[in-house]
Amino acid sequence: MSKPVVLIAEELSPATIDALGPDFDVRQVDGTDRPALLDALADAHAVLVRSATKIDAEALAAAPVLKVVARAGVGLDNVDIKAATTAGVMVVNAPTSNIISAAELTVGHILSLARHIPAAHASLAAGQWKRSAYTGTELYEKTVGIIGLGRIGALITARLQAFGVQVVAYDPYVTPSRAQQLGVTLLSLDDLLAQSDFISIHMPKTPETTGMIGAEQFARMKSSAYIVNVARGGLIDEKALYTALTTGEIAGAGLDVFSTEPPSVDGPAFPLLDLPNVVVTPHLGASTEEAQEKAGVSVARSVKLALEGDLVPDAVNVAGGIIDPFVRPGIALVEQLGQFFTGLAESALTSLDIEVRGELAAYDVSVYRLAALKGILANVVSENVSYVNAPLFAEQRGIETRLIVEADSPQYRNITILRGTLVDGSVLTVAGTLAGTRMVPKVVGINGYEIEVPIERHHVVMRYADRPGIVAIYGQELGGAGINIEGLQVARPDATGRALSVLTVDSPVPDVLLEQMRVAVGADMFQQILLTED
Repeated sequence: MSKPVVLIAEELSPATIDALGPDFDVRQVDGTDRPALLDALADAHAVLVRSATKIDAEALAAAPVLKVVARAGVGLDNVDIKAATTAGVMVVNAPTSNIISAAELTVGHILSLARHIPAAHASLAAGQWKRSAYTGTELYEKTVGIIGLGRIGALITARLQAFGVQVVAYDPYVTPSRAQQLGVTLLSLDDLLAQSDFISIHMPKTPETTGMIGAEQFARMKSSAYIVNVARGGLIDEKALYTALTTGEIAGAGLDVFSTEPPSVDGPAFPLLDLPNVVVTPHLGASTEEAQEKAGVSVARSVKLALEGDLVPDAVNVAGGIIDPFVRPGIALVEQLGQFFTGLAESALTSLDIEVRGELAAYDVSVYRLAALKGILANVVSENVSYVNAPLFAEQRGIETRLIVEADSPQYRNITILRGTLVDGSVLTVAGTLAGTRMVPKVVGINGYEIEVPIERHHVVMRYADRPGIVAIYGQELGGAGINIEGLQVARPDATGRALSVLTVDSPVPDVLLEQMRVAVGADMFQQILLTED
């Protein structure tokens, strides 16, 4: 039999080829040459890319025997995951390949800002000797704030503690016990901003976190403070950052990522490049020989596992093992319920029960535990979350999980319930099912309230004392802002007389308007749910 064809579409290290072994027909193609790529994909079983090769629906259509797309790196912007999933093609990446490199670059930016290293170098290289102009500051006994205490945040913490700094962190999904293990003090975001001398942001980029550091946040920072972003472009409002830097509101910034890359002349990041109190690098977080080699070797091993039919730890879009066709449609539902759960949770999760009830009890539904964790953590950690690494992330955050399977389901043919205990002692439940012959994913329960809401991208959930006129209040607020209510479900009041409403809206609701609505309604729970798509 002929060997499976593995197509290398960009330059990768020799170690990558070695990791594949002798059992594959390894071919090379220039992935940026579109006609050549499409032609080479015709008989490829796997394709390895970096960031320049675009694997979209057209490329997938040209690859009838393709089984796996491997991205030798972390980001997957150049791979159409949804189209690959539809085509039954596995997508893998190397989620841990760059974490040390990114952490070290962050420390490098902090040191460069503290001691004005790039500016001093440029001055001396220009023939000037201006020692007094570049008087810096020690890190010793300073406070460093980490926004997002995931794996990279933890690595940065360990490295900076050697400088004798105090590390504080904001991460609503990290438990106090986990922070204590790392030697970190958890604070609110406002307190972190006010107390920190250096701030480094390591959050995932989601609708909620985009622009999370803006004018209001800069106003809370010390005028002597520095901020660093080596995570995702767009987490910092670049226009607000420019204002803060040019008015002396903060002392400086270190940037490796930008909202548009490379920064365009008319883009918000471009004026930042000329400021003397800014240190910039061209997205070098993963640009080390070690990270590139780790990425190539990691995805080569994943490709080998995938083509040999084994479990693939870094699969992004499919779970390992055989999944019964009766079970498979519920995977996306459970992942969506996980995102819904995170949107409602007001503090960190400590334990989670995944209850599966109904006819599904006769099948192996262990993948639902993975799907629930993937959904819950997708907008929590900065790394890409897969079905296989989700339990590791949960373990790192001290989240205990149980899968409970019962045949008894009096109301629905099948129902999945996520029941979690939060760090503040409260219990949150979200239940969902696939309804009708079209198997429409619906949320059918929140904290004991019975509802039936088709899951869409944007929802607002509120609980309030039931009384006439509530719908008119929030309807007027949203209408005035030009936001359309696509659907509305109101659950019957509970024993305390509080009702629960779930709105489906056609676009995200600004935070200022959300607060106005909460006050106008008098809600004791008021959360916006923004679901992401793979």
